[in-house]
Amino acid sequence: MPDRPPSRRSLLAAAAAAPLAPAMRRQDPPASPARGNSIGVSTYSFWGFRGPRTPIEHCIDRAAAWGFDGVEILHRQMASEENAALQALKRRAFHAGLALMGFSIHQDFVSPDPEERRRNVEHTLRCIELAYAMGIPTLRLNTGRWGTIRSFDALMEARGVEPRLEGYGDEDAFGWVVGCIEECLPRAAECGVTLGLENHWGISLDARVLSRIVDEVDSPWLRVTLDTGNFLEDPYERLALLADRTVLVQAKTYLGDGRWYTLDLDYGRIAGLLREAGFGGWISLEYEGNGDPEEAIPKSLALLREHFG
Repeated sequence: MPDRPPSRRSLLAAAAAAPLAPAMRRQDPPASPARGNSIGVSTYSFWGFRGPRTPIEHCIDRAAAWGFDGVEILHRQMASEENAALQALKRRAFHAGLALMGFSIHQDFVSPDPEERRRNVEHTLRCIELAYAMGIPTLRLNTGRWGTIRSFDALMEARGVEPRLEGYGDEDAFGWVVGCIEECLPRAAECGVTLGLENHWGISLDARVLSRIVDEVDSPWLRVTLDTGNFLEDPYERLALLADRTVLVQAKTYLGDGRWYTLDLDYGRIAGLLREAGFGGWISLEYEGNGDPEEAIPKSLALLREHFG
């Protein structure tokens, strides 16, 4: 007669007494496979402040059709801030299999007028709530600029460099920006929306100043939105300085020649310096060329997939 098979209780007792294999020990989580960055597209890529606003719904549909992972919404491109409209965008993106992963706003904290700064803080607080309502985890901020060159076209002709307001300097602007951001942080933390301060002209044209602002504020709710196309000279050194503080990368492309300038960016090199800094987050395409977005955006996605996965 064959031996009786072991009981379930005896098997469990034996398993409990046996040492765990190294790969199964609780303190050693299984290694996750290497993966590339998720890649989204900014709705700015479809519009670029030219002509009537391209509907956000159209941008979501095209992004899904072309194989993007998510969409970054430009606030000025939105047709409505009503909650029903916000939830409709969130639903549309979810049904398309896309994340709404970034919200890009315009505000300006560089002003000696306390009331002007207050208006911009209130606008930022409102936009944090809009991001929260749409389930968007990060919001792009600007430092702001001096405003001594009114036309953006003229500012671009000046390579983004403008004179300071008479009687004021960068230290004044630094204090205004830090103070305004600190006022926004409690709302950002409450809503779970990380603020990303972009290298977007003004005093943020100096990567050291941008880095200093983030370090001075010293909050997990303030990081950097890193725009690959806004450092016109020595971009790689400046991008590397900010890479370890980055929450979102806006990757510029210029197929069909750029609207204001064209940079020959080495995305293999940029991807390498971001990986070295440990950045594993979202890449958001900002197409800023004169070509047809219907052709240039899919080609830009292929370029970014090649280097970021």
